[in-house]
Amino acid sequence: MVYKRVKQPRISDVIMQQLETMILEGALKPGQRLPPERELAAQFEVSRPSVREAMQKLAARGLLVSRQGGGTFVAEDLGAGLSDPLLELFKSHPESQYDLLEFRHALEGVSAYYAAMRSTPADKAAIQACYDQLQRFHEEKAFDKEVAADVEFHLAIAAATHNVVLLHMMRALFTLLRQHIWDNLEQIYPKGEMRSRIHEQHRLLLQAILESRPEAARQAAHDHLAFVEEVLLEQGRERTRLERALRRSNLESR
Repeated sequence: MVYKRVKQPRISDVIMQQLETMILEGALKPGQRLPPERELAAQFEVSRPSVREAMQKLAARGLLVSRQGGGTFVAEDLGAGLSDPLLELFKSHPESQYDLLEFRHALEGVSAYYAAMRSTPADKAAIQACYDQLQRFHEEKAFDKEVAADVEFHLAIAAATHNVVLLHMMRALFTLLRQHIWDNLEQIYPKGEMRSRIHEQHRLLLQAILESRPEAARQAAHDHLAFVEEVLLEQGRERTRLERALRRSNLESR
């Protein structure tokens, strides 16, 4: 029998793998600043040169970026392969929003289900914190901040699934998702009762996840998106009726 020689892993490689895992699992987020080299060395209980070598390797692979005098950060453009001209077409063609809503039904329904099934107490606290922030901006009618908080709420749910593909798919679509939510809320929020109903739907989704009820969480996510879709469809029909009435009025005035 021939035995293969067991190689002792380099300390820098072990550190690199741990940092990779933290990025993959979402403990280190795109754009997040890493602790100083000295602090990382103390946390890993290794030498600073080993930490420096690990960070250089990750930087060479595009996972970390260094800023002159500003420290080292997780690359902000992780998943940027989805940010191609096709996504710009989605934004410029309103009819595609319904296709995106269908996609969100699938993605967010699964996220809600597994978040309710797998979320830890720390995950639930993070989702609750995002919801509380959303609640605050909702009450303040701070539209810009509310849209951003809405997205963060859904991303916190995705992180609680402990499925790294789901998490990074949601993050990769962050820009498009933010624009989509903005477009939806911009049309819906002027009507106070609509805004209140959407916020209540978020509350029901939160409650189902906190109570670890997967099917209820998935249904809450679907109910929320189905409501948004129905409102947008009705607003589209109303615009069509107004445009038709305007054309008729213009013809009659000639």
